[in-house]
Amino acid sequence: MPGISIRNVIKRFGDLVAANNINLEIEKGEFFTLLGPSGCGKTTLLRCIAGFLDPEEGQIHFGERRVDGIPTHKRGVGMVFQNYAVFPHLSVQDNVKYGLKARKVPAGEQEDRARQAISLVQLEGLENRLPNQLSGGQLQRVAIARALVIEPEVLLMDEPLSNLDAKLRVEMRGEIRMLQQKMGITTLYVTHDQEEALSISDRIAVMEYGLVRQVGKPWEIYVRPQDTFVAGFIGTTNMLDCEVTVDKAGILVARSGQVSFGLTQSDGLAQGVKLQLAIRPEAITIRDIDEPIPDGHWSMEGKIVRFEYLGSMIKYEVGFSGDVALLVISYDAEPDKIKNVGQRVKMSYPIERAKIFRKGPAQ
Repeated sequence: MPGISIRNVIKRFGDLVAANNINLEIEKGEFFTLLGPSGCGKTTLLRCIAGFLDPEEGQIHFGERRVDGIPTHKRGVGMVFQNYAVFPHLSVQDNVKYGLKARKVPAGEQEDRARQAISLVQLEGLENRLPNQLSGGQLQRVAIARALVIEPEVLLMDEPLSNLDAKLRVEMRGEIRMLQQKMGITTLYVTHDQEEALSISDRIAVMEYGLVRQVGKPWEIYVRPQDTFVAGFIGTTNMLDCEVTVDKAGILVARSGQVSFGLTQSDGLAQGVKLQLAIRPEAITIRDIDEPIPDGHWSMEGKIVRFEYLGSMIKYEVGFSGDVALLVISYDAEPDKIKNVGQRVKMSYPIERAKIFRKGPAQ
């Protein structure tokens, strides 16, 4: 199975640049995800790779073979759509065999390959059912089997789970990942769901306004976002507008309203610099007022404004002087340890877990 090389691809719709000079190298056998909000250009890029759209500039290669300009049916792609796109009048088996018939594969081979694909997606016994007799998850399996049965060079998946309920989405994404690993097929997956992308991808490209903001492994993007968009889009984060100032002890701190946040010595910041400080809610620990603080942590005192008990975790909103508040996620959800609304608490976080994004000098 070849990798995918996307080189300087530009796609416009009038004055809108939907894909703006995209460069990506997707490795052979990799599960690669395009992640971003609606309108960011991820589906446009996928459709350029599939051959449904022609880019104005750039090249697309599958391995050493250049495919832009080649008709879709000659590119060797398997496509799984958001709406399944199964034929309502055909049985499961005939839906799966459709691509083989179009390619004039011998009838006996069609039967064998369809049987293998149906078994691969665990639909044995349902071969003769029509689509209106299937659940959403079963329909998605039919769509996947139909894409795989043609033995494509690459597999393209456009929001394939968005029409399923939450529990089934979690189950299906795990099945898709296991299937992809078993087959070793190079897969390009499009989604707006951050959790979905983090859970199944080898690497992720985060997109916004037709641009690739960051490419990396899921944990790299989550822990080390390169800009405020990625930090705010991936997961949940506390984002604070701050200015660097000197506290009473003569230490440089990031100040938001009347609240100060610690900075590491390696930040290379000077007084007056404006920045945004991003702190993940799970990096913050809520403590009792008299509880000691570990070395390397920055601590503050605040008051519980509200909390949400979610079984395995608790979400707290902690308020400080002025209108500054932080979201904190605690996995210590024992009933006797829950903090009450109005209770004063101490909270701390490892200083290195606070990500800094510079905005420039103060005016």
